[in-house]
Amino acid sequence: MEDIKKEYTDCVAPSSVAEEITTKVMPAKAGYGKIKTLVLSIAAGAFIAFGAQVSMTIMTGTTETLGFGLTKLLGGMIFAAGLIMVVLTGAELFTGNVMMTFSVIEKKMSFWRLMRNWGIVYFGNLVGSLLIACLIYATGLCHNFHEQVGAMAVNTAYMKVNLTFVEAFTRGILCNWLVCMAIWMAFSSKTVIGKIFAIVFPITTFCASGYEHSIANMFFISNGLMEKSVEAVAAASMLSPDQLATLNIKSFLLGNLIPVTLGNIVGAFVFMVLLFWTAYIRPDAHAAEDVAPHKN
Repeated sequence: MEDIKKEYTDCVAPSSVAEEITTKVMPAKAGYGKIKTLVLSIAAGAFIAFGAQVSMTIMTGTTETLGFGLTKLLGGMIFAAGLIMVVLTGAELFTGNVMMTFSVIEKKMSFWRLMRNWGIVYFGNLVGSLLIACLIYATGLCHNFHEQVGAMAVNTAYMKVNLTFVEAFTRGILCNWLVCMAIWMAFSSKTVIGKIFAIVFPITTFCASGYEHSIANMFFISNGLMEKSVEAVAAASMLSPDQLATLNIKSFLLGNLIPVTLGNIVGAFVFMVLLFWTAYIRPDAHAAEDVAPHKN
């Protein structure tokens, strides 16, 4: 009877998820060829950008009718489409691949393999994000709703590049804790609908809360940089020329991308990898399970 229950249950035990990620999934990713890794990472950057774009579009002009909280909730739920596409297609996303450190700790892969993967995937994610930003710019969709769609892109980018280092870094920590939690929970489900629901709620939480995701910001900020060059959009943004001047390549990199990326790495490594490695993988964790008394 016990075996039958296990066969038909939808949820995989947390210890089994930890073992699968550490010994199978992440070492397999590290073994991909350079071309495969790059192609899958470009796809992931594009998928996250799609989620970011539709999220901004949905939130444009809705604050006045729905209010701040419900608008953020709706935008967060829609943004989850990006990670759903990443997970279900097996695309390579830098923020999720921080969990490769599980395998490095357990010596299932080398530190060099980790750095190789991160480098290719981060670059590929950037290419995919910029690709979608360029295509969105070319569509002229910024003129929708009396230039308010474009103004939303510019204002979003402006706010992101004007965070302090500490604000960007800590928001990056909180974001990737939740992103990796979504990926972990997706691994725990055996069905597609279960994986989708597992992803939606943590991602909605991070988006609605206003945390910072480095790969999403590759799109958000590059999109804003492009749209601010459209005179009507710049006027609709209600930002002064001095404020618009702060939205530039330097502020993109130093004001947001670098601190957020560092925060994303810390968030996943400290609060996902070290946390669950300690709970489920370290040798004495298994020993404790073996000797724990069974309660009647």
